[in-house]
Amino acid sequence: MIRGFLIAYIVIASLAALLYLPKLVTFRYAFKKPPRRKVTARRNISLVVAARNESKTIPPLLDSILKQNYDHDYFTLNVIVKDERDPTIELVKAIGGNIFVVPEQTCKGDALDGYFKAIGEGIKAFDAFVIVDADAVLSYDYVTRLNEALEYDSDIFITRKFNRNLYGGRNTRTIFSDCAALLWPILDDLGNSWRTQHNVPLNLCGQGMMIRRGVIEKIGGWPYRTLTEDYELRLDSFVKGFTSMYYPYAVIHTEEATSRDEDYYRRLRWLTGYAQCDKKYRAQIKAQAKKRGRLTMGELDYLYGYFPIVLFAVITVFTMLAGALLTAMYAVHLNPLWTHALSFLVALPFGVMYVLLELYSLLAYLSCKRMFDPLTKREKLGMMLFNPIYLLEFCPIYVRAVFYARNGKAPAWRQTDRVDYEE
Repeated sequence: MIRGFLIAYIVIASLAALLYLPKLVTFRYAFKKPPRRKVTARRNISLVVAARNESKTIPPLLDSILKQNYDHDYFTLNVIVKDERDPTIELVKAIGGNIFVVPEQTCKGDALDGYFKAIGEGIKAFDAFVIVDADAVLSYDYVTRLNEALEYDSDIFITRKFNRNLYGGRNTRTIFSDCAALLWPILDDLGNSWRTQHNVPLNLCGQGMMIRRGVIEKIGGWPYRTLTEDYELRLDSFVKGFTSMYYPYAVIHTEEATSRDEDYYRRLRWLTGYAQCDKKYRAQIKAQAKKRGRLTMGELDYLYGYFPIVLFAVITVFTMLAGALLTAMYAVHLNPLWTHALSFLVALPFGVMYVLLELYSLLAYLSCKRMFDPLTKREKLGMMLFNPIYLLEFCPIYVRAVFYARNGKAPAWRQTDRVDYEE
């Protein structure tokens, strides 16, 4: 039995590796920066911030907006709140920003749609809209780089995300926030860099995402209401033909959760949102490909890109469970084969998976190494050793998220615990 399970594991794991080879080739794009074009015009840009109960969090963002080196006559701050008594209102007005009160909002999508509906024909005053979270901090040249990105013809742009926690001191970061920061180069550098070069819709993130006015006009405001309205825009891009680009020269600093509980809850909401979007769009995207008679590269990436990973994960987990069961059975009967079952069906598959995820983590780290400069050597080592475990935890989280989505449920919104920075 041990030999049979081991052979099955080796065969299926090898097949998964073979299917994943084309993806490995795309990782080289993580180390190729796109060219920068000469700026030909100044565009009018709207910075849009959904700031529900964020008066204690938003001051650093407002300060970074004041310090932008882009001509302040060409960009406008627009902040959305839920309550007309929110202290955020006075803070924003003090620096000349605009306030939009959307009392009926229940999610970020409601807030954004409320803003676009409120400005009405005023939308024509802007060339593009940039969505920024209240806990972010902008690099001093952020809007300048956004204007630079608009020299390209793409409809949607995402920017490089650095982890703000890393720069706030030892008390503002933990191994969980460090590993969460490593997700950004995994998503953007190892994934979206290739997609940019091949005109494939990117995995979008609403933090630091710029959208041209024409897109907002076409979709009629902001119609997306899942927990991940940014990912929903990505899937809608397959339907409506929107193009997207990763522009790493514009850098925004994001905040990550420092506690395991908060980090887990964030990931659960994200993956529930992804499951909601898949449920809503997957059949539609398959149908349009069938009608066309072929899959585009982007559709293939979305529909089947994760199949090798899922296949490898399933056979690994199945083998380990079978090995654990055989180990227990043999041990109970004092059969010395329990050591073989433990070694070859539990330890070996786990070891292979851990090593592969460690190499994947290392590649992501190298693609954006300068982000982690503030970490000590000990912190970097801890992050790299723990990150495979951190990534593995996505498996049970996703299972729970799919259960939520299929049953029409979702993790309830709750106020996020913020980090206390000494700035």
